[in-house]
Amino acid sequence: MFRKAAVPTVSNGSYLQGQANGKLSSMDSGQPAQEGKVVLKKKVTLLRGISIIIGTIIGAGIFISPKGILKNTGSVGMSLTVWTVCGILSLFGALCYAELGTCIKKSGGHYTYILEAFGPLPAFVRVWVELLIIRPAATAVISLAFGRYILEPFFMQCEIPEPAIKLITAVGITLVMVLNSTSVSWSARIQMFLTFCKLVAILIIVVPGVIQLIKGETQHFKNAFAGNDASVMGLPLAFYSGMYAYSGWFYLNFVTEEVENPEKNIPLAICISMIIVTVGYVLTNVAYFTTISAGELLLSKAVAVTFAERLMGNFSLAVPVFVALSCFGSMNGGIFAVSRMFFVASREGHLPEILSMIHVRKHTPLPAVIVLYPLTMIMLFNGDLYSLLNFLSFARWLFIGLVVAGLIYLRYKRPDMPRPFKVPLFIPALFSFTCLFMVALSLYSDPVNTGIGFAITLTGIPAYYLFIVWDNKPKWFRKLLGK
Repeated sequence: MFRKAAVPTVSNGSYLQGQANGKLSSMDSGQPAQEGKVVLKKKVTLLRGISIIIGTIIGAGIFISPKGILKNTGSVGMSLTVWTVCGILSLFGALCYAELGTCIKKSGGHYTYILEAFGPLPAFVRVWVELLIIRPAATAVISLAFGRYILEPFFMQCEIPEPAIKLITAVGITLVMVLNSTSVSWSARIQMFLTFCKLVAILIIVVPGVIQLIKGETQHFKNAFAGNDASVMGLPLAFYSGMYAYSGWFYLNFVTEEVENPEKNIPLAICISMIIVTVGYVLTNVAYFTTISAGELLLSKAVAVTFAERLMGNFSLAVPVFVALSCFGSMNGGIFAVSRMFFVASREGHLPEILSMIHVRKHTPLPAVIVLYPLTMIMLFNGDLYSLLNFLSFARWLFIGLVVAGLIYLRYKRPDMPRPFKVPLFIPALFSFTCLFMVALSLYSDPVNTGIGFAITLTGIPAYYLFIVWDNKPKWFRKLLGK
């Protein structure tokens, strides 16, 4: 039988459990906090919500390697079309999450919605894979990009030593963990600043690109849809790359309980953010093609740096710094959001009790933040990170597709559920089909890596029965789990 957390309030130390029954009440209940009870405060305003989404979506990819889409589409015109369509599809997914976030007012994102629609087993599998593999590996990868590009201006004439990259990366990860453990407000403020830096970086590329267009530099757009014919598998793979570049629109739903006026601010933040990101991505790619041909773009290791060197001279040294700040913003936003998933999963009895504790003075879910630190460091120094992400990239879209299918299911299962924001049914139907199509495509195009990822995901099933369902655990085992 599925076990819910049922633990008393812990008052002797630096943390307090949410409530006497081990669960935090809905932050929208309007009831005042009782004495001796600590909750996560509503500190995420509309502007902070926008900064979380934009700051997490825009990482290093748009500045370094948009060539994956060009390679798989075969032409400039088709690549720009794919960037636009992926933005629209991502907006559809974000709108579905906006509906879920306004009718299920709990933090936790994917985990919470799967738990609500389909029950504890798939929800546990989702948080199991996220905790052990996906989030530590994703954080380590984006952190490595941060480390590489923060050192780029100091090693212009030679290769950057790998130990130096990993050392700076470790410092960056430590800073993000300390920041998110110390203050929600400061984490949100720095995220807003880094989001501003990202948008400035995009403007640094877009504005000269527009000037180039005004000057008549349109030779790379002539016969835009002519070029090397992409393979049959190329176009779906291009969409896969594009959807990955836009991923991150769901992170505000991980902190729903901390959003001020979520019925209004979640849909607004999602819509504003996705419009800004889509327009920014498309215009950035247009700007690249005003100066760089399709062939040159495919040969470039870092497209933004190549573009800046041709148009800006010495100012191009600033571009790697902006890329590094962009990566740091993605690290910060990801840790800020995903720690709330672990917090909620612990609150529901799916993770050790300590992860649902809140610092009594700082009001941060400190244990849920720092649990990622050792796992991320292990993967940074020992793991084959990119292979690991390839193994599990399909899992993200599998569970996102499941969440959006759950929205359709809840429409029929719970038709009377209050829905302050409601999307037309064709939007979740189209988006869930797209996600499941990408999952099927990954199984077909790369059965080995995807099969390994599928096997890793399936380990969550025996783990669920071992840690959650099995009631007659030995005393030492219960003590180890904090039960």
